[in-house]
Amino acid sequence: MSAQPARAYLGIGEVLARLQGEFPDISVSKIRFLESEGLIEPARSPSGYRRFDASDVERLRYILTAQRDEYLPLRVIKERLPQAGAGRPPGGRASTSGDSSLSRRELLAEAGIDDTQLAELETFGLVRRVGRVYGPNALQVACAAAVLGRYGVQARHLRAVRAAVEREISFIEQVVAPTLRQRNPEARGQAALAAREIAALTLRLHGALMEAALAEAGFPGYGLPEPPGPADRNAAAAGGPAARVPAAEGATARGRDDQSDRPGAMRRGRGFGGVSA
Repeated sequence: MSAQPARAYLGIGEVLARLQGEFPDISVSKIRFLESEGLIEPARSPSGYRRFDASDVERLRYILTAQRDEYLPLRVIKERLPQAGAGRPPGGRASTSGDSSLSRRELLAEAGIDDTQLAELETFGLVRRVGRVYGPNALQVACAAAVLGRYGVQARHLRAVRAAVEREISFIEQVVAPTLRQRNPEARGQAALAAREIAALTLRLHGALMEAALAEAGFPGYGLPEPPGPADRNAAAAGGPAARVPAAEGATARGRDDQSDRPGAMRRGRGFGGVSA
C-alpha cells in the first residue's frame, strides 16, 4: 500500500499538540481569540475548518513567545509582526514610548483572569488604572496573583503585601527628603535615583531575610524563583511547584480545558488557610 502524501497544512488540534509542549497554557480558545484579534489568519477549508501552514505555526509561536517572555500587550505584538522574521524569536524588549499600556480586555486576556478577579485586585489597591488603561506593572501583579491563586491565596490576603510596600515607600521618602529640600535644579533627579537605589537594596535585604526565615521554618533550599509572570503560569500548568501544592480547602486541582480563555485564572471558593471569601 502506498503512503499517503504529507499534508501541507495542520488542523487546529494538530497545531495545539505541536505547541503545547513549549506553551502549556495554549488552548483552542486562545488560538481562536488571537485570530479574532487579527494576529493570525489561517486559511479555511471549503467546509470552514481552519488550515494552518508552517508560516502560521511560526507566527503563532512568535506571538506566544512575545507574550510569555516579554509580557508585551497584543497591540504591540501586532505592530511588530510585519517586521518579525519567520521563526525568529522576539529580541530584547524595545522601548514602546508609552505603548506598553494595556486596555482592560488585553490585561484580562494576557494575565488569564476574569473581570471579577481584576475588580478584586483593584478593590484592594493591588492594580490601579490610569485613565482607561493599565500600566505594565499591572500585568506583573495580575499574573503573580493568578499564580498565588493556585495556592488558595485570594486578593484580600495580599493587602498585607500592599501595606508593607506603602511602609517601605514612606521610609524611602524620609531618607531622600533632605535631598528634595535642596534648592538646586538637579535635586529631584538625584532624589529619584537615590530612591530607586534604596528600593533595590531594600528588595535585596528582603530576599536575604526571607531566605533566612524559610530556613528557620524548616524549608531548606537556596535561591528564590523569579517574580511570577506568564512564563511562571505556564510552568505551573505543566506540573511545576504551584501545580503540585494542594490548594486550600474547597479548591480543586485545575484540569486542562482547551476551551478555556482563562488558563491562569485564580480559583474561587474557600481561600488561603480555609477562610471563607
